[in-house]
Amino acid sequence: MQGEIDAAPRAVGLCPDRLGRIDGWMERLVSDGKLAGLSVMIARAGKTAYFRTHGRADIAREKPFAPDTIARIYSMTKPLTSVAVMMLYEEGRFQLDDPITRFLPDFADMRVLTGGNRVKFDSEPARRAITIRDLLTHTAGLTYGFMEATLVDGLYRQNGVDFGEAQTDSLASVVERLARQPLLAQPGTEWNYSVATDVLGHLVAVVSGQDFADFMRERIIRPLGMIDTDFFVPPEKIERFAANYSLFRERSLKLYDDCVGSRFASPPVVASGGGGLVSTAGDYMRFCRFLLGRGELDGVRLLGRKTVALMLANHLDGDLAAMGQPRFSETAYTGIGFGLGFSVMLDPARAQIVGTPGEAAWGGLASTAFWVDPAEDLAVVLLAQLIPSSALPIRRELRVLTYAALVD
Repeated sequence: MQGEIDAAPRAVGLCPDRLGRIDGWMERLVSDGKLAGLSVMIARAGKTAYFRTHGRADIAREKPFAPDTIARIYSMTKPLTSVAVMMLYEEGRFQLDDPITRFLPDFADMRVLTGGNRVKFDSEPARRAITIRDLLTHTAGLTYGFMEATLVDGLYRQNGVDFGEAQTDSLASVVERLARQPLLAQPGTEWNYSVATDVLGHLVAVVSGQDFADFMRERIIRPLGMIDTDFFVPPEKIERFAANYSLFRERSLKLYDDCVGSRFASPPVVASGGGGLVSTAGDYMRFCRFLLGRGELDGVRLLGRKTVALMLANHLDGDLAAMGQPRFSETAYTGIGFGLGFSVMLDPARAQIVGTPGEAAWGGLASTAFWVDPAEDLAVVLLAQLIPSSALPIRRELRVLTYAALVD
């Protein structure tokens, strides 16, 4: 199925025959039983030149994966939350090197794990306070409970530090519980994918004096015209909501989260800044165009161009391979850096993938992904609903297919 196209591919420097390879790739993924359905949207020079869907959004109900299908974007929420933080930064509310204890005093006197077990662990004092920049770059010493790789991960699970599932609680109380856990590393020393962006959601609420979800809707989502993006799918749109699957064995899809009865089908008690949004390909492409527009879309400016440039710069000492730990992430490590809210391509040769230095990208747990390439004025959005995102190398495959179609 084809979505709305703004420009012929050749008019924006894309080869239609080479773009057609993406059609065959999508068809194979579905016919081989690896994905229920998916969509790919490609824009260049502000014009949509490719928008196709294939397969089903819901196998049991035989619903096609359509251009307006609503999907769980999970960690693709993080870049929007990071924009919210930077909007407050531009208002002079704080500096990036400010300690978060200025607004979140529960994080005072943090300790860093050095050994032991869940019953009795050893720790040492943090050598410095966590800063706002540490949260934006995942260098605060936090982690995710689902990693199941370290003692700190286990303490998160044991003590209910989960922003996605804690729906009988409040954002503030989950952050408070998090602050009682030891850090995985000294602040600023390691890159660990983490709940840091959920903490930033709470920071946005505290600094702005507004409910985090309301801030996101009123200051970012609505101004950008993202009409189907929210922290839940309302009843009148539930027919467009995709089911979520996991890959069982090699070629069998197993229902992971039905669209009916999903926690995303009702307003959440805890709005997760790290993974709580649902969206469509068209909506998320508007966010990509906002980034490529250096903070502006269709006459609406949310950030200054220098702020966007700062967000897209690498803020690590080297690449993720130098600072990142070998655990779950939504990107490869070698040749990839990290900015303020998303990964940044440093060296395509070292990353062993075609691309451009300066690209910004990220993905979500259910195999969604996006990237923006300012040098090529290119944006790509991939939606699927398959957990975990590491099950298939579809992001890297689509990257190759897309850049192979770039001829001018």
